[in-house]
Amino acid sequence: MEMKKMCATVAVLALMAASACSQKQATEVPAAANDPLVNKGVGPVTSVTLGALDSQKIEAGKKLFQEKCSACHKFDEKYVGPALKGVTARRSPEWILNMILNPQEMTQKDPIAQELLATHFTQMPFQNVTQEETRNILEFFRQNDSK
Repeated sequence: MEMKKMCATVAVLALMAASACSQKQATEVPAAANDPLVNKGVGPVTSVTLGALDSQKIEAGKKLFQEKCSACHKFDEKYVGPALKGVTARRSPEWILNMILNPQEMTQKDPIAQELLATHFTQMPFQNVTQEETRNILEFFRQNDSK
């Protein structure tokens, strides 16, 4: 049992050290990267056109969220990761998609993702989703935020 505690302590200290290094690198990022509604993140998605909510995408996104995301995320409360209620009002659609598609590089290079990692101490894993599946998850988030 003591070994588990020691390993957990070492892991937390390593994350804190990595976070401190990441925060130092964040100062090299352009100021727009710190604006959560302008920042598009780091990854394959550079532009998203949002239209009317699509019920088929919402249902597909809801199913994917339940299968791949709900173990760590809730909408109304912080769980393992941050609460997701209002995420579409706090972040650009490109940033949301890139965080889902490219979480490792996001937490290495994006100042907002670095701050989230430093706050929640958990690296979001890639959930083996396509861009289309990720777009469906975004549609589910948009539907939840429109209520």
